[in-house]
Amino acid sequence: MKKILSRTFLGLMILVLYLPIFVLAVYSFTDSANIGAIHGFSLKNYETLFTKPDLQAMIVGTLALAIGSAFVSTVLGTLGAVGVFYSGKFGNAVVGALNQVPVVNAEVVTAFSLCILLIGVCGVDKSSFISLLIGHVVLEAPFVYLSVVPKLKQMDNSLYEAALDLGASPAVALRRVVFPQIFPGVISGFALAVTLSLDDYFITSYTKPATFDTISTYVVNATRGSQTEIKTALWALSTIIFVVVVLMVMVMNVTGTKNEKNGKRAGAGNEKE
Repeated sequence: MKKILSRTFLGLMILVLYLPIFVLAVYSFTDSANIGAIHGFSLKNYETLFTKPDLQAMIVGTLALAIGSAFVSTVLGTLGAVGVFYSGKFGNAVVGALNQVPVVNAEVVTAFSLCILLIGVCGVDKSSFISLLIGHVVLEAPFVYLSVVPKLKQMDNSLYEAALDLGASPAVALRRVVFPQIFPGVISGFALAVTLSLDDYFITSYTKPATFDTISTYVVNATRGSQTEIKTALWALSTIIFVVVVLMVMVMNVTGTKNEKNGKRAGAGNEKE
C-alpha cells in the first residue's frame, strides 16, 4: 500500500511539473492564436521564429551573452572554489558564507545595486555591453562556485599531495590531477550559468543597452503588445529551449554515470595491484 501511495504521489508531482510544458509544446505546433481551441496543426510558429529578423537577432544575442558570461563565470567560480578549498577552514567558512548571500538575495536588489554602482557611480556606458556582462557574471559565478565545491570535497586529495611529492608544480598538479576530478562539477556549473543567463530578467533589464533584448526582456515586451504572431512564435521558442535542456541533462547524467563507473574500475584495479 505504501509503495502504491508513494508511486501515485510521485506520478502526480511529475504530472503537475510537466503537463503545462506538454500543453505548451502541443500549442506550438498549431495555428491557434489563443489558448483554448486548436484549429489545426501547423509549423507556422517555428517558421516565424526562424525567419523574423528581430527574433533571429534576439536569439543570437541571448546565446552569445549566455555562453560568454557563463564562460567567464565558470573560470572565476572554479578558480575561487579551488582557492578557497585549499585556504584552510577559516577562509572556507567565511567565503562560503559570503557566497550564500548573492544566491539567497533577491535578484531585484542585485539589479538595483549593479545599476547604481556600474552606471551611476562608475559611469559605465550601457551601450558597451560591459555592464550587462558584469551583471550576468555577478549572478552566475556564485552558483558555479556551489557546483564545484562538492566535487572538491568528494575527490581524493591524496592524489594532489602525491603529485607534489613526485615533483609536480602546484599548477601542473591542479591541471592534471585536480581539474579532471572536478570536471563534472565545472560542466554542471557552466550549464547552470547558461540557464541563469537565459532566464534572467531584472539584472538584464537594468544593465542592458536600450536596443538590445534577451529572451526574457523580449518576452515581457511582446506579451504587453498586440503582435499575436510574435507571441505564438515564442511558444515554439519555449518548446525548443525545454527540449535542449532535457537533452543537456540526459547527456550530463550519462557522462556522469560513465565517469563514476570508470572511477570505480580504476579504483578496483589499483586495489588488485
